[in-house]
Amino acid sequence: MIGSLECEFRVYDCTSLKDKRAVLQRVLTRLKQKYNVSAAEIGHQDVWQRTRIAVVTVASSRNAAERELENSLKFLDSFPEWERLETDYEWL
Repeated sequence: MIGSLECEFRVYDCTSLKDKRAVLQRVLTRLKQKYNVSAAEIGHQDVWQRTRIAVVTVASSRNAAERELENSLKFLDSFPEWERLETDYEWL
């Protein structure tokens, strides 16, 4: 089972793309180290206050994939630098 998650975030306290990318790199690196997922920025790459992130996992069952994505989402929500605006799930 392949599960994917797309999230849109508003990034606070960034005054440039350099600031945003520093936040993104730190968060995505920790996410990949902590959970069995792949993650990347897929949208709003030229906008310094918004970002769209995709998180993907592969598991033997839908429950396992869903649990991994939910844990990843809780981890992403734990950062005070941003606020989640939208979330879309997809199952293959």
